Amino acid sequence: MKPVRIITATGLPLDRSDVDTDQIIPSDWLKRVERTGFEQGLFSEWRQDPGFVLNDPRFTGARILVAGPNFGTGSSREHAVWAIQQYGFEAVVSPRFGDIFRNNSTKNGLVPVQVDPATARTLLDAVASDPSTEITVDVERLTVSAPAAGVSTGFPLDRAVQHRLLEGLDDIAMTLMHAEAIDAFETTRPAWMPSLELK
Repeated sequence: MKPVRIITATGLPLDRSDVDTDQIIPSDWLKRVERTGFEQGLFSEWRQDPGFVLNDPRFTGARILVAGPNFGTGSSREHAVWAIQQYGFEAVVSPRFGDIFRNNSTKNGLVPVQVDPATARTLLDAVASDPSTEITVDVERLTVSAPAAGVSTGFPLDRAVQHRLLEGLDDIAMTLMHAEAIDAFETTRPAWMPSLELK
């Protein structure tokens, strides 16, 4: 997981509410053994409609997904986050996220930018009318801005989550930060118990 500090990019407007993880990545894609290639399944059922926004060439290269309220609800599939990231998005802006989706996002380096409904609507409208509109997500300052749309506001992130994103720490990396303490603990365990050596 790479560190995330500042993302400045164009956005893609997904003007739909209550988008659940089954819509983000349909269940057929969960049969894959590999952890790659999920970008092909991102919104795959909706993408069958030529008019769907992901099929609009004006938004090619967008790295910030601007969504409606209640994004990422439903089942706990981590594949939804993988699909969004592998498609090229680094942050998602929404008035509200599903709790499990939000948690999965931060553990994988996808920034969940929660803003008030009015700000989300302003960003959606601005990006839809002008695909070149740039949005900046600053994880260090916890701000999101789009000068052309008159947007500049903060967004919430738990301090520990912010640190994890800034330093690029996934669960394994955070565990390895305590490798010496874990090794020391293992030396005190009775010989008949399983042991673990962190290399």
